[in-house]
Amino acid sequence: MLRAQGLIGAQARTGGVPGMLRRIGGVQLDTISVLARSHELVAYARLGAIGRAAIEGAYWSQRAARTFEYWAHAACVLPVEEWPYYSFRRRAFVARGKRWHDHHPGVAAQVLARLRSEGPLTANQLGGAKNGGAWWDWSDTKIAVEWLLDTGEAICVRRVGWRRIYDLPERVLPAELLKADPTDAECLIHLAAVTARALGMATKADLTDYQRISNFGNGRNSAGLSADEAALAAGLIPVEISDGRAAPASRAWADPAAVAGWSGSGERPPGGRHRVTLLSPFDSLIWDRKRTLRVFGFEHSLEAYVPREKRVHGYFTMPLLAGGRLVGRVDPAREGRTLIARQLTLDTAKAAEPMARALVEAASWVGCDNVRLEQVNPAGLRTGLEAALATEGA
Repeated sequence: MLRAQGLIGAQARTGGVPGMLRRIGGVQLDTISVLARSHELVAYARLGAIGRAAIEGAYWSQRAARTFEYWAHAACVLPVEEWPYYSFRRRAFVARGKRWHDHHPGVAAQVLARLRSEGPLTANQLGGAKNGGAWWDWSDTKIAVEWLLDTGEAICVRRVGWRRIYDLPERVLPAELLKADPTDAECLIHLAAVTARALGMATKADLTDYQRISNFGNGRNSAGLSADEAALAAGLIPVEISDGRAAPASRAWADPAAVAGWSGSGERPPGGRHRVTLLSPFDSLIWDRKRTLRVFGFEHSLEAYVPREKRVHGYFTMPLLAGGRLVGRVDPAREGRTLIARQLTLDTAKAAEPMARALVEAASWVGCDNVRLEQVNPAGLRTGLEAALATEGA
C-alpha cells in the first residue's frame, strides 16, 4: 500500500505531481489551510520540499488542461484523462435531479449562456457565490453553476487564488475525451482498477470507499455489478488477507503490477527509503478510518469541525509516517516564521527523532525557521523530543 501510494522509494517521485496524481487516482481538496492546503501537503508528503508554486502549476496548468475537479472520494482534483469515467456519476445526478440544493433550470440556462458568450468565469464574476449566510447558503447562481459542474455541462480545470474558473468542456478537453461515452459498467470497472492501483490491494470496502461508489456496498448498482464482479472484470487478482491470528482470512483484490513485485516465496518487493513525513488529515493513505486502524493500528479522525472543548488531538491533526508506520501526530500552526506544535503525541520514545525531522522539514518548506513545542504527550517524552529538535537545528 505504501509503495502504491508513492511513499516508498525514489521511483515513486518519477513524473512529479502529475505522476503522483495518476498513481493515487485523485487528491482531495479542502478549504482549510494550516501549514498549507491539503492538496499541497499530499504532494509534499510524497515528493518532498518542492516549490508550492510548482505544485499549484502542476495541478492547474495555464495551458492545456491536465486535471479537472469533480466528486470522487470527496471533492478532488483528478487527472484529465479520467473525465469519461465519471460519466456514470454525471448521469446519476441528472436522473436524481439534484445533489444538495434544488436548482432552477432557468438560472442554469442563463449561466451556461454566459459561459458560452463570455468565456471562463468565476462564481463572483457570474454574480456571487453566497447569499450572506453560512457557507452552504449558496446563491442561485452558485447552485446553478455547481449543478452544471455536477452534470458535465461545465468543467473546472483551473483555479486562480483558490477560486474555481468555470468553463465549457468542449473548450478545454481533447476531442477524444469528449467523444468517449463509457457505460456505467465500464466506468465502475475502470475505477475498480484505479483503486487497486492506488492501494496495491483493495478489499470490497476499499472498492466502495476510495471512489465513494456507495452502490457497491448494497451489492448491486445501476450497472448491475457487484464489487467482486467489477474487480474481476478489471483484471484484478483475488487474494486473502490474514492478520496472523485465528480469525479467518478476508477476501480482497490485488493490482497485478503490485503482485508482480513480490516473489513466490512471499518476500517483500525491492526496497526503497521510506518517507518520514507529516500527512494531511485528508491524505488518501488515511481516507478510510477503518482501513487505517486495521492496517496501521492507528485511530485517526479530523476534529476541525468538532467543538474545541471536545477535541482530543487538535484542530488539524497531522499523523506522522515513519518507517512504514504511523507513530505520532501533531496539530500544527504558524506564527510568523515559527511553526508551533500546539498538541503533539508520540506513540513511543523512538518516534521523537522522526517527529523532529518531520517538523523541521515541514517548517522549512513553508518558510519557517523555528519550531516551538506546546503540549507534548506523554509529557515524559518532551525532553527527548527537544533534544532531537536541537540536533535537527530547530
